[in-house]
Amino acid sequence: MRPVPLADKTGLPVGIKSAVGELQFWKDLAQQMATTDRGVDFITIDGGEGGTGAAPLTFSDHVALPFKLAFAKVYREFVAAEMTDKVVFIGSGKLGFPEAALLAMALGCDMVNVGREAMLSVGCIQALKCHTGYCPTGVATQNKWLMTGLDPTFKSARLANYLATLRKDLLQLSRACGKQHPALITTEHLDILNDHFGAMSVAECFGYQSEWGLPNEADCAAINQLMASAARAVEAV
Repeated sequence: MRPVPLADKTGLPVGIKSAVGELQFWKDLAQQMATTDRGVDFITIDGGEGGTGAAPLTFSDHVALPFKLAFAKVYREFVAAEMTDKVVFIGSGKLGFPEAALLAMALGCDMVNVGREAMLSVGCIQALKCHTGYCPTGVATQNKWLMTGLDPTFKSARLANYLATLRKDLLQLSRACGKQHPALITTEHLDILNDHFGAMSVAECFGYQSEWGLPNEADCAAINQLMASAARAVEAV
């Protein structure tokens, strides 16, 4: 019996999430997607600085590339295969602050995952006991007594405030760069500073060309139109 593709079976997008070490897998994936009809709908790149309290400490400290390096290496492989517009790129790994999320989007992320910061907003104290079932704040446990430490009604409001503030700050940073939306920020809008009062553009630092990391022209036009419509709606209130 011929196997049925997972996407066809479920009707849902199919993707992968991975930290990055050696690059051969990503080279092969990009080439396969460019030359066949097989591939994934989305790719989540997780930085080596990510992870939870359940991760072995030596892995958290020493395994996989940091997000910026990891994502840039993978993205360049998909640029070479002319496949960046065929995949949704997601960034993960301490990207829950606006400046980190904006840099991720400049590198080519279409969206970012937020885990650690969202957990902190609902009460995580980073006790590093996620894998034991004995989280003292009730965030990562199935123990009924410990679960009472997390009040969903109260903590959901804190989470909503965090997400609303993150979105607001992202938009403000984008507008400070002269763009209406974080997706329109490129690596040439941002500089990386060193400890000797020097600066280097993100494009130069990661070997990006000017248009890398941007959506295609049609999507950029759609984003601008959407933001303009939202601005008119606010003015009309």
